[in-house]
Amino acid sequence: MSQFWLMKSEPSTFDMDDLKKCPRSTDAWDGVRNYQARNYIKSMHTGDLAFFYYSNCKEPGIAGLVEIVSEPYPDKTALMSHSPYYDIKSTQDNPRWYVVDVKFKQKFKSMISLKTIKAHPEILHLPLIKKGSRLSVMPVNANEWQHLLKLKERIL
Repeated sequence: MSQFWLMKSEPSTFDMDDLKKCPRSTDAWDGVRNYQARNYIKSMHTGDLAFFYYSNCKEPGIAGLVEIVSEPYPDKTALMSHSPYYDIKSTQDNPRWYVVDVKFKQKFKSMISLKTIKAHPEILHLPLIKKGSRLSVMPVNANEWQHLLKLKERIL
């Protein structure tokens, strides 16, 4: 049974168009450096789906859909001393950080804005809108997933 997720990225760093331009429209979701978000990544499976969410921008919101196309594996950027994601405590034998490969599925014609999401009491338990929740990767339950997809249809 598939699980559902929301994965955040700053569009000025990596957006849906960047993902679509990658070979096979697939890239590693690397650079996660929060233990709870890492644990969520470690519980992902091939075939899971995720909303691609733009954060830290003028209008944050859900920009599209991606599919998880690999099982979790160690984040090699943690081992690269020149990488901004380098972690001296992470080693080849004992990796601390993990990634999954994501594949572009769909870019929405119009984003589902954070403002729109907050206006729907049916999804008030979504971790995204809980005060203090800044995780870059978070679960979305099946009811929230379906409700957000319906919102997308209303916006188009």
